Amino acid sequence: MQETIVSVNNLKTYFYTNQRCNKAVNGVSFNIKRGKTICIVGESGCGKSVTATSIMQLLPKLSRIEEGEITYYSERGPIRIDQLDKNGKEMRAIRGSEIAMIFQDPMTALNPVYTVGFQIVENLRTHMNMTKKEAKERAIELLKDMGIPMPEKRFNQFPHQYSGGMRQRAMIAMAMSCNPKVLIADEPTTALDVTIQAQIFELMDKLKKEYDTAIMMITHDMGVVTELADEVQVMYMGSVVESGTADEILRSPAHPYTKALLSSIPVLGKGKSQIIEPIKGSTPDPFNRPEGCQFGPRCDYFTKECLKMPGDIHIDGIHYTRCWHYRKVMNHE
Repeated sequence: MQETIVSVNNLKTYFYTNQRCNKAVNGVSFNIKRGKTICIVGESGCGKSVTATSIMQLLPKLSRIEEGEITYYSERGPIRIDQLDKNGKEMRAIRGSEIAMIFQDPMTALNPVYTVGFQIVENLRTHMNMTKKEAKERAIELLKDMGIPMPEKRFNQFPHQYSGGMRQRAMIAMAMSCNPKVLIADEPTTALDVTIQAQIFELMDKLKKEYDTAIMMITHDMGVVTELADEVQVMYMGSVVESGTADEILRSPAHPYTKALLSSIPVLGKGKSQIIEPIKGSTPDPFNRPEGCQFGPRCDYFTKECLKMPGDIHIDGIHYTRCWHYRKVMNHE
């Protein structure tokens, strides 16, 4: 059985507005593997969510996949997702059942005019051969599994009658309803407090262990990466600047951006004497990008060499980076 379930190769997704082109995702490659969690990390606007919506074929009208391949290795054989019609029968059959997504904002992802129960039942009946009664029982069971109190009553309620955290759980229940092969989680715990966050990560971990589900997690939070990730991709301005196992990246970051991300979070137990370094400067304008390495204007290691973007440099194992000065970064020079 093939280990990789979705492979993304040299993906370029561009947005077109007012005769201008924003290269939101610019040559991204990675593999999502069965029973593993891959975390995509980076600041807002670096292309994480666009990568996820490209895989789901849910891109807005003024954008398109310009180059690259997205291959889903299904039980029926490899399927080139980037070549499917986004509203076609085949893509609609895959979306929601085999590849599911938990969106960042549950308020906009759930339809306000239908009850939560109806929306879960609709998903179950579309993708699984179930009667109305079976689907209702399964939906109530899912709500209960998500830790929603009084699931029978909540089944008939509308999204506005749920709290933010409960809406997010209902959204996760819907995504997990068909036991998908691939689960894409776009910052699934943004709206939640820490205890609920821990419960949801436990649920996702359970799904991974029981059904061998592959998980692609998009996050800002390095704490989440430490807890959940098997592999990590660090994105900046539409490109992957560093990739490797969670251990390789957290213990020995080889790109100044990864290092800056890790320095900008407080460490539990170090007390108030610890120095938290914010990343200097701000993300450049995507329509007016710097020459060469995109992180250059914000980087302490910047030299003339950086005016040319380096290719992938292999460090060891599956650890790659795109930085001319990776040795200095790793040796803390």
